[in-house]
Amino acid sequence: MYYDPIKRSLGNVFNRSPWLRRLFYNLLDLLLLRTWHVHRELRQWARGRTREPLAILDAGAGYGQYSYWLSGLSRAWRILAVDVKEEQVADSNRFFQAIGRPQVQFEVQDLVLYQQPNAFDLALAVDVMEHILEDVEVFRNIHASLKDGGMLLISTPSDQGGSDVHADSETSFIEEHVRDGYNIHEIQQKLRTAGFERIEARYSYGEPGQVSWRLSMKYPILMLGK
Repeated sequence: MYYDPIKRSLGNVFNRSPWLRRLFYNLLDLLLLRTWHVHRELRQWARGRTREPLAILDAGAGYGQYSYWLSGLSRAWRILAVDVKEEQVADSNRFFQAIGRPQVQFEVQDLVLYQQPNAFDLALAVDVMEHILEDVEVFRNIHASLKDGGMLLISTPSDQGGSDVHADSETSFIEEHVRDGYNIHEIQQKLRTAGFERIEARYSYGEPGQVSWRLSMKYPILMLGK
């Protein structure tokens, strides 16, 4: 099943007004279990930093829900959100201007090529790396774009049932995925190859989380795709 047409249809509905877009973000926060884990890590990173003029890269921002959430923590932070989809970038720039958050800017960029040396204090890539074949090149670009002491936060499917794949003969139900999920040692090694030194990786979902994901995301998406 191709996910992009569904995302485009959802965008057409929720981009009609700023309050609908905010509602959409709240629904995503409610339905996506990964959001809880991502927000927890970001809160830890943000502790004691909300008054600092920091630069953040939202790599593969999609709808921009994480840029929205981060921009609500501090107006001192400058957030650059990049994505390959021109329509989403244009919609997002209009939304953030409309709600009075000009410190958030969206640009059309390809993460395989994009690099801004020593520019960012934080980068996040949530549900991005499963879509990009040249993952090590992206990691290298992000590493080069981070300042000394900067952090990259990644959330991506794993080989422990990620994308609801449980056997070698199975594949992700989302056609745009170039990989079903990372082995924890594989992603650690790729990050080391890209230049990262202090690496922490862990599996976030157990069986209850997988059941929740199927009920709240997989099956509704499959129904929308019919």
